[in-house]
Amino acid sequence: MTIVMKMHSIRGEIVLSAADHDLVGREIRDGKLHLKVAREFYGDVSVSRETYVSSLKMCTIANLVGRETVGIAIEEEIIDPENVIEIGGVPHAQYASLNL
Repeated sequence: MTIVMKMHSIRGEIVLSAADHDLVGREIRDGKLHLKVAREFYGDVSVSRETYVSSLKMCTIANLVGRETVGIAIEEEIIDPENVIEIGGVPHAQYASLNL
């Protein structure tokens, strides 16, 4: 598998959008939950694990979709597995840094 990602700067926040490559362009539904994995938001640049982890550690907000993408964030102890939801069987997690 491959991870794609895109960095955004929004109102002083560094936002990382990352997803498993095979999910980009898909819409995932599960009851009332709906997630559009849009290329415009998640990007189409494939990155190494090292680049992805480095980006995770410097972002202030992250939106992560997919088994590999969320799995690595869990392994790196950035995402707590209890805070992961599944939409249509696909793991999804969000992260926000609290720099108070």
